[in-house]
Amino acid sequence: MATRIVEPEAGPRSKRAAILAAAVDCFGETGFEATKWSTVAERVGIGQTALYHYFESKTHCLLTIMRLELQRSHDKFTEATEGVEDPTEALRAAVRAAYDVSEQEVLQMRILHNHMDLLSGTRKSKREEAERVEARKLVQLVERNWTNLLVRGMSMGAFPLRDAQLLGSGVLGLIVSVWRWYRPSGPTPLSEISELIEGACVRMVAT
Repeated sequence: MATRIVEPEAGPRSKRAAILAAAVDCFGETGFEATKWSTVAERVGIGQTALYHYFESKTHCLLTIMRLELQRSHDKFTEATEGVEDPTEALRAAVRAAYDVSEQEVLQMRILHNHMDLLSGTRKSKREEAERVEARKLVQLVERNWTNLLVRGMSMGAFPLRDAQLLGSGVLGLIVSVWRWYRPSGPTPLSEISELIEGACVRMVAT
């Protein structure tokens, strides 16, 4: 299990949650590079210097968003598959859970997968590095979740024997690829996409 970073207590006057929400909106809509740190402050209604009480940089904020999104994804997977004995049904439930998201979570997923390369290099800032390390642990945990689900299915004879780690990476890659192009305002509802990907994942794994 990855050890979670201890979140600072959010008192009644804390702006941390509001800053994160504003940053998700800005990074998801405009892009991280194109977003000015001052724009996030304006959306929250605070001065730019006040941001540094919570995040030492725009990148620190981005890494925090990524880490929180990975934790959310892990928690959703666990909740969806816990107690589901049939491996195929567990796979279906995991895929459906991946697409059971709010519009803000869509943005969070897009931000995460557009900036995965940020997790590969060491950060000079201690606070940025702490977030990066925890996010990397969560990436490994999420990947292990999917691999273990497939291993269980293979051991029970529900799925043909294959390289479970490679297959898990393929399934997860197919699922997350949607966030690069999906837009809530687009012509295809997420429920239809979820049904399509669910069927594709089952065929990929079970046949």
